[in-house]
Amino acid sequence: MPTPTGALVLEPTADGSMTLFSEDFGEWFHSRQGAYTEAYATYVEATGLASLAQAPTLALLDVCYGLGYNTAAALDTILRVNPACQVRLVALELDPRVPRQAVDSGLISGWPAPVQACLQDLASTGRAQRPWLEATLLWGDARQRIQAVETLNFQADVIFFDPFSPPHCPELWTVEFIQRLAACLHPKGKLVTYSCAAAVRTAFRLAGLSVGPVNAAGRRWPGTLAQIGSVGLAPLSQQEQEHLLTRAAVPYRDLTLRDSAAAIHHRRQQEQAVSDLVPTSRWRKRWLPLHQKVPPAR
Repeated sequence: MPTPTGALVLEPTADGSMTLFSEDFGEWFHSRQGAYTEAYATYVEATGLASLAQAPTLALLDVCYGLGYNTAAALDTILRVNPACQVRLVALELDPRVPRQAVDSGLISGWPAPVQACLQDLASTGRAQRPWLEATLLWGDARQRIQAVETLNFQADVIFFDPFSPPHCPELWTVEFIQRLAACLHPKGKLVTYSCAAAVRTAFRLAGLSVGPVNAAGRRWPGTLAQIGSVGLAPLSQQEQEHLLTRAAVPYRDLTLRDSAAAIHHRRQQEQAVSDLVPTSRWRKRWLPLHQKVPPAR
């Protein structure tokens, strides 16, 4: 995946926090309804992190660290509910400019001072060490960096999965990459993402994970919680279940974990063209009023 070089444009969000717009991917890093709010609601609250942090130790994997808001919300929560919890954090990020711009532009000023200090260390050195924290930020293509995480036998209690949307960043939504993520998930761990795309949920299932809907702050459609086994997961609605029977559910594939976005899209389009699954238009006609849009791939 090429390292981004396009401009990163500051954008305000509805809760008063700031985000960035990526010219390379053509998307904002967060919901315009509130960047800080999204970090707490979609990631921290959806995984029950406050409860998990009552344990003596907690392992967290933040995939697509970005401005560091999801990590910040997690660290803030852990420090509030159990300052004695020993935290092991690994984060992956393609573009080192993003967390550094977040720090340099004062975008992290809304977090408590100890959390800001951790984000500053991660952005500048890729490491943050405290008596309660050992954190590492790995730069580069997440498809290669996740393999380094695997070699450490890292087992995450929580995985935050926050790439740009499948249409704009299919490289990180493939069956093969999600299988790598699943290998880094503790048997009792939880993985959460904002996306409810049928292709994404199919990929989770093919990786051996069960899926359920969760609230995604600032978005019309739910996010997805994935884990090994279905105990405790909210059930998918009939509408969501039927969506997984359409051609929208044909997953993205990248056998070598090195293909370009164009190659991944082309492969999926070819598979959809010969698929026996129901046309997505038929599902859309059944479930969505004329004024509604189909659930976004994001």
